[in-house]
Amino acid sequence: MSIEESAEQTDDGVRYKEPKSGRARTVALSASTVAELKAHRTRQAEEQFRLGLRPNGDSFVVAQVDGSPLQPRSLTHEWVRVLGKTALPRIRFHDLRHTHATQMLSAGVHPKAASERLGHSTIGITLDLYSHVTPGMQADAAEQVDAALQVAISASRKTI
Repeated sequence: MSIEESAEQTDDGVRYKEPKSGRARTVALSASTVAELKAHRTRQAEEQFRLGLRPNGDSFVVAQVDGSPLQPRSLTHEWVRVLGKTALPRIRFHDLRHTHATQMLSAGVHPKAASERLGHSTIGITLDLYSHVTPGMQADAAEQVDAALQVAISASRKTI
């Protein structure tokens, strides 16, 4: 997926601007995510055909029925409405980004890869913002170093 612009809600409407990092980026998507996006695009096209509209390949993924972009505040309102029907904690839509970052680091994704996915200009930004959410990282690091040492010690004893 290519991220080239961000949308900002203003009093005058929606303004499109370059990402904060100042550059576009490409983010890899899993096979299941790609399949779901393709299915979503098919459903969008079918709905547009039913309404007598011709689908446009440049239409937004999250869009109004005619493929034009939603206003960011509309997406926020829909998020609040859908979340209200669940027992999930009430979080802001933007907090999904923080959840993604936290899950990546907790799962052991290299911080450089996480930084690139998030569009941070430096790995330091990612580590400064999210390293506190992985308190077990120090213990994991100690265990990994110990395991490597034990392998090295065992190998050196075999050669003696």
